[in-house]
Amino acid sequence: MVLIRSVFFLCCFGFSRLLIATNQPNVILIMADDVSWECFGCYGGQDYDTPRIDRLASEGIRFEHCYSTPICTPSRVKLMTGKYGFRNYTHFGYLNPQERTFGQMMQEAGYKTAIAGKWQLNGLYNQLPGHQDPSRPQKAGFDESLLWQVTRGKGGDGGERFWSPPLERNGKFLSKESNAGSYGPDLLTDFVCEFIEENRSDPFFVYYPMVLVHDPFVPTPHTVGDQVISHDLNRAPKGNAAKKKNFVAMVQYMDHLIGRITDTVDRLGLGEDTIILFTADNGTNTGIRSQWNGREIKGGKAGMKDNGTHVPLVARWTGHTPQGLVLQDLIDFTDFYATLLDVAGKKKDEKEPFDGRSFFPQLNGEPGHPREWVLCHYQCYWNKQPGQFARTAKYKLYRDGRYFDVPIDLDELKDMGEEEMTGEAARVRRELEHLLMMCPPVPPGALDKNTVERPLYPNQPNILDHE
Repeated sequence: MVLIRSVFFLCCFGFSRLLIATNQPNVILIMADDVSWECFGCYGGQDYDTPRIDRLASEGIRFEHCYSTPICTPSRVKLMTGKYGFRNYTHFGYLNPQERTFGQMMQEAGYKTAIAGKWQLNGLYNQLPGHQDPSRPQKAGFDESLLWQVTRGKGGDGGERFWSPPLERNGKFLSKESNAGSYGPDLLTDFVCEFIEENRSDPFFVYYPMVLVHDPFVPTPHTVGDQVISHDLNRAPKGNAAKKKNFVAMVQYMDHLIGRITDTVDRLGLGEDTIILFTADNGTNTGIRSQWNGREIKGGKAGMKDNGTHVPLVARWTGHTPQGLVLQDLIDFTDFYATLLDVAGKKKDEKEPFDGRSFFPQLNGEPGHPREWVLCHYQCYWNKQPGQFARTAKYKLYRDGRYFDVPIDLDELKDMGEEEMTGEAARVRRELEHLLMMCPPVPPGALDKNTVERPLYPNQPNILDHE
């Protein structure tokens, strides 16, 4: 009887795993650091060669209108929890460990999960409770991890992320000395590719918040030449020309690493079973200027204009995503969690966030139910100017009343809010005004890490359903 039960259990378990493998596609979510749409060939960038990202776009979907927040931590918290910042964002460099993440949700759905790259979410800058807990990534829903800045900052035995980087793997600290001579982005990509290979028979979820292409702008393995490789190589060169040269090389090396990941997926025959998503956390560093479609774009990181919040989104799912499709659908960073819920086949219940709308149907070549607006609520408590806006693909309304036709006014020089309007412009403005009035205001002023009052509104009603 025991033998029969064991055989029955094994058969049922094997069948359930087969169902999961059949019905739940793998997901690889790659998010670049500090680089926006103007730096990619498929979006019209002219200073950079990005053949592998461009190829992903040609084999899948390029979304024209994906929007983050202007700086890294608010974007990462929004992405991972599927919530607007007024619900759960309190400190730069911090994800409240009580928040439910898409890692936990995917684990519960039967996925093997991994995270690699930049963590910077323990609360190191404010020494918040538990900031030295090396298991925080595992508690956030990731079975495996290889990360920079979990329990170490840049001081002491910490350091930079590129050459001879200090990293932490599954809670174990790997010092600069133990990684001497290695290039951090290579180590992180090796980890991702190995995880894919080891878990190719199970549904897996990889979240790769890359360390590229954040400053300091330093040489890559393709451009380092005969320079002595040590942690000192992380020092940025002097002069804007030298920094731009290294930045170009870093963008192109990032593209090379994404190619390594897609090659691993294709070599293992997982293309039809794997959704690859590529995006970025915010605009490009303000010290970088790039040629895009015949005009110059100044990096807009930390600012609320298009060059600070408009980011790439490319998706490929072989045999499912239409090839070479360009979509004008609006994508908010809250939408990634909702999309992963659909990918995993999970129903939204009371423990799941409601601020996002799934774009999973679009990944299957269906029209879906695109949102009519995106919302940016921005107060990072890091000496940056806060603000709040709602926008469509064309029109953008700030809470203070400024109103712009963004495609023809990227620099936001002509405030239409001071004019009498009729037609579509007037109608959209009224709708966006109504939306913003439903949202709590952003705490005013360029507040910093020492700010005491940090209001939250977790129970603010669902505004997406009021479209």
